[in-house]
Amino acid sequence: MNLVDKQVVQNKMNKRIISNRVMRQMFFLASVFGIVVLAVLLYRIFSEGLPYLDWRFLTSFASRFPEEAGIKAAIAGSVWLMAVTAPISLVLGVGTAIYLEEYAKENKFTQFIRMNISNLAGVPSVVFGLLGLTVFVRLMDMGRSIIAGGLTMSLLILPIIVVSSQEAIRAIPKNQYEASYAMGATKWQTIRRIVLPAAIPGILTGGILALSRAIGETAPLLMIGALSFIAYLPENIWSGFTVLPIQIFNWTGRPQEEFHLVASAGIIVLLIILLLMNSIAVVIRNKFSKRY
Repeated sequence: MNLVDKQVVQNKMNKRIISNRVMRQMFFLASVFGIVVLAVLLYRIFSEGLPYLDWRFLTSFASRFPEEAGIKAAIAGSVWLMAVTAPISLVLGVGTAIYLEEYAKENKFTQFIRMNISNLAGVPSVVFGLLGLTVFVRLMDMGRSIIAGGLTMSLLILPIIVVSSQEAIRAIPKNQYEASYAMGATKWQTIRRIVLPAAIPGILTGGILALSRAIGETAPLLMIGALSFIAYLPENIWSGFTVLPIQIFNWTGRPQEEFHLVASAGIIVLLIILLLMNSIAVVIRNKFSKRY
């Protein structure tokens, strides 16, 4: 007596094989579609922007004339903004992750905080812009300054850094904790000498990728009133500023066709900066992954 009908099994196997082939083709077409769209966008940006990309473009201020327009003030503003955003967001983000993973008690309140931090990572950036406008610009009277912009961008990327740091800390094997405690180390000594060095690749990778997002964001800075036309360099954290995304956004809104081509040159510079930051993240991750 046959307990298994071979014909039924064969028919089900044929359906599974056909379904597998269909799904593989769909995933392949989805990948090809994304690559083709990216290639078309890059071709258009580089073909339009490369003729305007030269040393004068990098060292000139914004101008009413497209042939004289440059991104000197925007590059300086982006550097100032990252100089404020990076230390604030990394210190607060990593500190929060250490507290939640190592010191906070496991209860519903802690789970509530973790869930809300994860949800904050998906909140639209314009909401953080409204928060920065209300708290830093109006309530704390910081004005349209670099410090107000940096604090606003820190709020934007803080959830990303917290979540990535938590994941990096959770990945540390428990036997390393046990070995440290067996040697008589305290909790803080274990965190400082065992946990943090081993978690550095994940923490720095998440941090740099979050900063890459911050340097390309426009909406929060538009909400707090960052300037779009500046003919001077910021002197301190209380100075007015502009950044590359706002400068590009301003050029793309001009009616003159030449400004759209200048905006393409600005996009190329922004892409190069983003690629450099992501490359640094990959190098750091690979270096520390081999060490620990």
